[in-house]
Amino acid sequence: MTTTRSKWFFSRSGWTFDAVNALIMILVLVVTLYPFLNVLAISLNDSKDSVRGGLTIFPRIFTLENYKTILNFGNIPHAAMISALRTLIGTFLSLVACSMVAYALHHREFMGRRFLSRFLAITLYVSGGLIPGFLLIRTLGLMNNFLVYILPGMVNAFNIFVIRTYMDGLPHELQESAKIDGANDFMIFRRIVIPLCQPVLATIGLFVAVGQWNSWFDTYIYNASDPNLSTLQYELMKVLQSTQTGNEAAYGSDVVQRMQQVSPESIKMAITIITIAPILVVYPFLQRYFVRGLVIGAVKG
Repeated sequence: MTTTRSKWFFSRSGWTFDAVNALIMILVLVVTLYPFLNVLAISLNDSKDSVRGGLTIFPRIFTLENYKTILNFGNIPHAAMISALRTLIGTFLSLVACSMVAYALHHREFMGRRFLSRFLAITLYVSGGLIPGFLLIRTLGLMNNFLVYILPGMVNAFNIFVIRTYMDGLPHELQESAKIDGANDFMIFRRIVIPLCQPVLATIGLFVAVGQWNSWFDTYIYNASDPNLSTLQYELMKVLQSTQTGNEAAYGSDVVQRMQQVSPESIKMAITIITIAPILVVYPFLQRYFVRGLVIGAVKG
């Protein structure tokens, strides 16, 4: 009798836990998704109707006018291409550079390992500042140059340390056996280490790609005078300013009149969706690597 009651108690307790856990997860899902769905609904709703408020997750009057208004700005397609190029090239070169430095620091035989590690660690706490950085970029001749999007952030100390920590946890016997078979460091790095580092590289790559895609301040500082090097985020920032100030000098009176037909809030929400849409498309393909990379990088020391 006692055994039967115990089984009944534990089975009911397990069912209760599953039910409560499911309710909590549903609540978290609703709280997480609601802000995004609300932004999407406002961006797809008629601008004048949105001023009334009361929108939840569905638009009352569906329209694409907010997106058409943004895309009518002449430099948006070209700026989107520049942002895509800087994201792809910048992410790839940053992963190559950081992984190569991390591989060098991973080897205890490297004589300057400790000095270089400390030197890189200092850069995490001390920065030269905006003005010295601007003077350096100007001295290097990178003003109004596409390379200003790539070179300054190609080597990042934090990314190097994360990748090196992951490499330190790889089986050292694999590299030793490869050396015995006659493989040099480059072959070991390319054929053994890099394939095993896919989770952490995907994690770092996502961080770098998001930073490159969302960046606009470097365009404002270094390439604002060259419209051919303008990025999507910088152009969207100017669009948002035009809706708030009605600046005819930036885009012309006809465009400003069109902008005045939509509310700044609707334009802001449409810009938000345009900004995060590429990241939402890419993230599902990197999710499993992203989670594994974060967990392993956090546990290993």
